[in-house]
Amino acid sequence: MRAVVQRVSRAEVTVAGESIGRIARGFLVLLAVAPEDTPSQSRWLAEKIAGLRVFQDHQGQMNLSLEEVGGAILVVSQFTLYGDCRKGRRPSFIGSARPEVAIPLYEAFIEGLMALGIPVSKGQFGADMQVELINDGPVTLIIDTPEK
Repeated sequence: MRAVVQRVSRAEVTVAGESIGRIARGFLVLLAVAPEDTPSQSRWLAEKIAGLRVFQDHQGQMNLSLEEVGGAILVVSQFTLYGDCRKGRRPSFIGSARPEVAIPLYEAFIEGLMALGIPVSKGQFGADMQVELINDGPVTLIIDTPEK
């Protein structure tokens, strides 16, 4: 799995002009699933992101976790994170899992975050979504799950 994690002061996702997910302070997580990914990798990624200490403490140091600042996570599926642009001009997306594999792992990731007590909003898998955010910092991290 691959996640782009952005620390935000707010984020929102809309589909057909209707807001379907919104958070204030927290993380916007753009999530992609590869064909070989597993439920254990989904749990690992949820725990890793929930525990990131990238929020500023009273001394201005990135030392606080999402839980410590009362933050939430907006999860948006984004298969294009596995786009391969090395050949030609049109990206290849064969590195992305098909929906029948990706949807259960996307949902497992969300359930893993919720099991850790993190408030979660989400986009709509496979929909044409518009994502609006205010990146705080900016702080943006790319996290890949370890190999099996």
